[in-house]
Amino acid sequence: MDLARSQRLDALPPYVYVEIHRLVAEARRAGRDVIDMGKGDPDTPTPSHVVAALRDAAQDPVNHQYPLGLARGLPEFRAAISAWYKRRFDVHVDPETEVLPLMGSKEGNLHFCLGALDPGDLVLVPDPAFPAYEAAAILAGAEVRKVPLLAENGFLIDFDSIPRDVAARARAIWMSYPNNPTAVVAPVEFYEMAVDFAQRTNTILVSDNPYADITFGGEPAASVLTVDGAKDVAVEFNSLSKSYNMTGWRSGMVVGNPDVVGAVRSMKLNTDAGLFGAVQKASIAALETPDHILSTQMDTYRRRRDRVVTALRRIGLAVEPPQGTFYVWAPLPDGTSSMRFFTRLLEETAVVAIPGIGYGRYGEGYVRFSLTVPDARLDEAMDRVEAAGGALLHPPTGRP
Repeated sequence: MDLARSQRLDALPPYVYVEIHRLVAEARRAGRDVIDMGKGDPDTPTPSHVVAALRDAAQDPVNHQYPLGLARGLPEFRAAISAWYKRRFDVHVDPETEVLPLMGSKEGNLHFCLGALDPGDLVLVPDPAFPAYEAAAILAGAEVRKVPLLAENGFLIDFDSIPRDVAARARAIWMSYPNNPTAVVAPVEFYEMAVDFAQRTNTILVSDNPYADITFGGEPAASVLTVDGAKDVAVEFNSLSKSYNMTGWRSGMVVGNPDVVGAVRSMKLNTDAGLFGAVQKASIAALETPDHILSTQMDTYRRRRDRVVTALRRIGLAVEPPQGTFYVWAPLPDGTSSMRFFTRLLEETAVVAIPGIGYGRYGEGYVRFSLTVPDARLDEAMDRVEAAGGALLHPPTGRP
């Protein structure tokens, strides 16, 4: 019997994180005190009222069965998502037809591709970007064309640079702001251009917005759905993972165009029975989290951001403070390999940051540091980086 992998798996691009994890594991086996600033996983606990809501709901026998509504989600969770969008973005989404709970937005991205794309459809994916967008499209048999995010354009998609023949063929285009990994926030004017592009080209506009609450300008980031006519062409994925420190809970949503939301729903109805009812109940509590709790979280990220930016500037990196997310996107000196910098950083300091090449060709020449490390460990990491100094960027002669 041939037990080889499927062709769709073989079509996936090389996963640089496999090599990263191997090198980090080797360092730990060698006894190094590794400080991992690579993971985008909040280190602070889920708010206590959310945990309490989960505990109470888990004790209710009704949640020991398939959840009401199955993959459609609990009606009260869909209503809470709708209310949250109205409160956060002044956007109305119909909880019956324009809202769908997800087991995290990563799952939703794949189900979108399987439900809305056909094999051979062309999709446009930003570069650099979260690798899951490209992977989901490839697994659905779609053709992927990369759209570069360049520093000279503020890491925003330049819609005018997309060739007309490519735009005419495109079935969908992804975007994500506040952006992972570049940490920029898109203005409303950008979303207006994005909606205009999608309308002119008859393209599905897919916005991934899990970092909307994590911005350093004092206001939440915008939603593409605030633009007039956006729901004619757009859906937005969101997640409770980042705002509410719930990465392990796997709770998210897709909202927007009812036809596209319906396609994702149809896929889920055929592949899963919905999110655990107790998690949905707790997610309602999360969406009702008082703003002061989010503000306290942002104070923590702001303090960490300033420490990391200061340290990286001291060793000679021309770092701009992030506008949003909990990442610092640091440019390396011209000609410096991001993977080589990662290796030197690990060898010299036992600190882990993610090489930009892991996010695509246009991420080369950058490295991403995460702020989701406890303060004392983050300070220790930056002390090590400062002590290593320029040797990280300009190793002694004879060293790689």
